[in-house]
Amino acid sequence: MCGRYSLAKNKLELEERFQAEMLEPFQPRYNIAPTQLVPVITAESPHGFSHFYWGITPDFAKNKPVSQKFINARSETINEKVSFKASFQRKRCLVPADGFFEWKRVGKKTKTPYRFTLLDGGLFAMAGIWDEYETTEGDVKHTFLILTTTPNELLTDVHDRMPVIIDKNMETAWLNDSTSEEELLAMLKPYPDSAMLSYTVSPLVNQVGNDTPFVIRKTLPMDQFGNYTLFG
Repeated sequence: MCGRYSLAKNKLELEERFQAEMLEPFQPRYNIAPTQLVPVITAESPHGFSHFYWGITPDFAKNKPVSQKFINARSETINEKVSFKASFQRKRCLVPADGFFEWKRVGKKTKTPYRFTLLDGGLFAMAGIWDEYETTEGDVKHTFLILTTTPNELLTDVHDRMPVIIDKNMETAWLNDSTSEEELLAMLKPYPDSAMLSYTVSPLVNQVGNDTPFVIRKTLPMDQFGNYTLFG
């Protein structure tokens, strides 16, 4: 699963990396959580950033509370699930990030947070699908979720899933309506562990309100209570 990620870059860096224009103001984000409004890139507007809410409520449960929204979907069955099949076929998106977080269980009640990035710490795009729905007040909301896959060797010891990172050379094809389903499914694979790194971060990341640079800094291994652990 992917339940938190970071986008700790400025507006200019995002525009240069994705060759897209961002019309709305943007500040670096260090601890992005579900339900928040964040930048994505869609096929409908490939040269501009859209801002969607993280978390899709499926058609059969439009009025469910936020806690029941889907923030991830398994890539292995994305073309089969009734709730997501249409979005996979017609509403794919790129979710810009420069890192994501996972928690390693080191005891019955102990978890240590890790951050995963590319080797150079640069920006990348996670595979996403999006949807829109009308609220009870008549407003149209745009939402997205992140596709996950089996972990690479770097993540195996921490979590049993990881977000799908789209190869930079395949990002345009991911958004393109003419890309075949077979080609799309071939993109949904673990990113090479040799191109990534990981390190432990402060348990401050556990609190959504902590959206500061300190959250992404490397720290000694600590559990969710802030106690130092013997496990890396």
